[in-house]
Amino acid sequence: MGRFLLTIRSHFAAAHRLPDYPGDCARVHGHTWGVEASFAGQTGENGMAADFKELKELVAWAIRDLDHRMLNDLPAFANLSPTAERLARHLHRELVRGLEQRGLPVRMARVTVWESPDAGATYEEE
Repeated sequence: MGRFLLTIRSHFAAAHRLPDYPGDCARVHGHTWGVEASFAGQTGENGMAADFKELKELVAWAIRDLDHRMLNDLPAFANLSPTAERLARHLHRELVRGLEQRGLPVRMARVTVWESPDAGATYEEE
């Protein structure tokens, strides 16, 4: 049986530094991070797997504490370099938590975080 993937795109602005990186990214710099969150599910009686409005609100909730922040200063990245990969995993976990709290009828499929238009990292559970 097939499934539907519903994808929400959003973005936020934040700075970070990669202390262990042997190059320019070791210094503080910022990105307008792109986020693509995909949710998997089946359609219900109304023909929808989930309401896009609710999913957009969920994604906004997940990125709320990242916007206009220094990612290195956040508890989620204590003693961790806030790479795109770690940011994607962090958002995946936040979205799973948000889905559980809201009781939405889909599951988290994957999250892609873009640090530029042509470079991103995707996280999905195995």
